[in-house]
Amino acid sequence: MSATTQAPHRTAGLLPASRRHPDVPRPTRAAVHALRHAGPALAAYAAVRLTGLAVLWHWAHAEGVGVWQTVASDWDANWYLGIADQGYARELGTTYDTNNLAFFPLYPVLVKAIAAFTPGSRATVGLLLAVAFSFVAAWGVFAVGDRLYGRRVGVLLTVLWGAFPVAAVQWMGYTESLFTAFVAWSLYAVLRGHWLWAGSLAALSGLTRPTGIALAAAVSLTALLSLRAGFRGRALAGALLAPLGWLLYVGWVGHRLGRWDGYFAVQKLWHNEIDGGRETLRVVRELFFYDSDPELYLVGVTLVMAAAAVLFAYCLKQRQPLPLLVFSGVLLVIVLGSGGVYFPRARFLLPGFPLLLPLALYVAGLARTRAALWVAAAVLGSAYCSGYMLLVWPSAP
Repeated sequence: MSATTQAPHRTAGLLPASRRHPDVPRPTRAAVHALRHAGPALAAYAAVRLTGLAVLWHWAHAEGVGVWQTVASDWDANWYLGIADQGYARELGTTYDTNNLAFFPLYPVLVKAIAAFTPGSRATVGLLLAVAFSFVAAWGVFAVGDRLYGRRVGVLLTVLWGAFPVAAVQWMGYTESLFTAFVAWSLYAVLRGHWLWAGSLAALSGLTRPTGIALAAAVSLTALLSLRAGFRGRALAGALLAPLGWLLYVGWVGHRLGRWDGYFAVQKLWHNEIDGGRETLRVVRELFFYDSDPELYLVGVTLVMAAAAVLFAYCLKQRQPLPLLVFSGVLLVIVLGSGGVYFPRARFLLPGFPLLLPLALYVAGLARTRAALWVAAAVLGSAYCSGYMLLVWPSAP
């Protein structure tokens, strides 16, 4: 074939996207391009989680335990399904660990709304929602890492988030995936200076989990500080929007119970109060100095919290952007400073993906073989920890 006959094909390949696809809206083209750019990270994330699921499945089969109920309707998933079925309690009561007003409303509302016009049970809908939002979250985690340090770091950050020691909850009927999706994309919006998006997503996070207040603090503080360079209405609006979801739910609980501190009274019945870390230190001393046979899972939770504190110091040293530092810092204060139950605290840290950036940067600087060994160790370690959490540990994740 002559060069003359080939030229039109080469020329067509060089046409601008707007001329190649004149009927496709520009935002759609941008979204498709961004999705393709994130494709390796999402594929790697899927591989990590499928590996963990395979290990869990074989382990459960060997133990004669069904996986479906464990991931779709046990523990906190059962609380959210109960809210979707029957709504919230109307009285405070006096019994500990029984008032469902401690659980924030967005996830059960989504489950109820989608289940109303789709086949299958609400447990199925809840699980599918969690899996779907885990990919939205993974995309957001990649977007933050990619924007700050490039595509390689973004992919590694996504993989490490998917290989978190308790990452099995990302594919359970829990709120961690939904919440992390709001966190990641809100922080990305802050980095881009898109204040209305940042504030709106932070507000939705405040309707999803109590630690939404950590994201609200990050968005509001960064937005208000940006006003020093000149007044911008969108930045101020974003700052005001960010805590709105959390405040609305806390205010609604107070109104429902007829007392201004209703939400905090509910949390007290769940033993969730900030005590400056006294309970955390008490449990750590008991585990490592007084208990002759400490529970392995609680030791793991302690090590995750200690690693998170060390990684936060590295985040400060690396001078991460302010919104990431504020979110991670406030999240750590809430988790480490709580007087509440100890065993789910590793899970509470799961949305703190910026804490993994120092590790992603370190692994990105290694030779391919060593980096692959690090990633493989993280994935297999996560699979084991998650399996132990769900099949051996007798309480909630």
